[in-house]
Amino acid sequence: MGWAEADVANILLLTHRIPYPPDKGDKIHTFQLMRHLGLQHRLMLGTFVDDPADEKHVPQLRTMCAEVHAARLNPQLARIRSLAGLVRREPLTVTYYHDAGMARWVRRMAAQTALDAVIVHSSSMLQYAKPLQAPLIADMNDVDSAKWGDYGRSHAWPMSWIYRRESQCLLKEERRGAEQARLSLFATRREASLFQSLAPESAQRVEVLGNGVDTDFFSARSDRPSPYGDGELPVVFVGTMDYFPNVDAACWFASKIWPALRQRCPQARFYIVGRNPTAAVRALAGEGITVTGAVPDTRPWLQHAAAVVAPLRVVRGIINKALEAMAMERPVVATAECAATLQAQHQAHLLLADDEAAFVDQLDSLLKNPGMANDLGRAARNFVCSAFSWPERLSRLDRFLGQAAGVHA
Repeated sequence: MGWAEADVANILLLTHRIPYPPDKGDKIHTFQLMRHLGLQHRLMLGTFVDDPADEKHVPQLRTMCAEVHAARLNPQLARIRSLAGLVRREPLTVTYYHDAGMARWVRRMAAQTALDAVIVHSSSMLQYAKPLQAPLIADMNDVDSAKWGDYGRSHAWPMSWIYRRESQCLLKEERRGAEQARLSLFATRREASLFQSLAPESAQRVEVLGNGVDTDFFSARSDRPSPYGDGELPVVFVGTMDYFPNVDAACWFASKIWPALRQRCPQARFYIVGRNPTAAVRALAGEGITVTGAVPDTRPWLQHAAAVVAPLRVVRGIINKALEAMAMERPVVATAECAATLQAQHQAHLLLADDEAAFVDQLDSLLKNPGMANDLGRAARNFVCSAFSWPERLSRLDRFLGQAAGVHA
């Protein structure tokens, strides 16, 4: 009997951030996992709420899961508490998510329920799976330790030292978790291969789950009005604007690329769309640049963009906002690092720009040739619909659950 044919299973899902609403990368991923598993099995969800505005969504989780433990997390206090990791020689991100109440709840779920599987999303939550005997799937998504290494190379001392230390300490945690896990899952083949090279002892138990995009939700509609001014040629970057790779990308694009593009195309305007813009991002607003902050719905901003950019220089995992823009039939210009995570081809699915001059050239051609831009957008949507459907991705999860439980799917 395969996993999909078995009786309802008891599954414990642990996530570092509440998976509802699915309005940012990690929440989109965990929401899709939660919804898929909750429809088929008895799901127990342990999660953290780090934004008071999200607390109102906890009742929605209770309609989707048999049990929910939503621990409040104050980011400022958690940062202070995480410094204890320096003394204990632990990763700061792991200490950040230390919570006695979460640990007690996990032990209680394990004691009162015969768990068929445990799925842990992100390396910071592996700490709660250590005492459990049920088959473990480590849904790493990205190699978080490598991300901190990237940060270390992008910052000056003393932050460079802290980030390098975090990278080294977190890799030890990831390797330990992968040794305990029946499977470790990653968003892309590149991330999986990287982890296999860093943790060769677990290389045979590494698989790619990947992310998807809801192509029904992210589709163009004629009744969706444009948020832009008449005569503008809007170039858009969408993302959470207190996330370092996004901040770095926005600042680099605005300072090094945008002035040259505006000289060629004065009607162009750069829109930075996303919540929590840092002071550095807010300071970019001015001649030809708008910083919106949080918006109720990113779809109008994507649908009516002349072009969407993904100028990230620090890249881990799949860039969901690029997928969403492509699903909305918009042409995307991206760094090669971004395109590699999507396995997208230059000129067939998007346009690559490896340096500042290439970004200017590619965007100038799109803004002056709307027919070409629309053709590329339609090809992008076809690519996303065929390669990034959630049903196909989640069917892999069922197979992986069968493997982890020792059942041939």
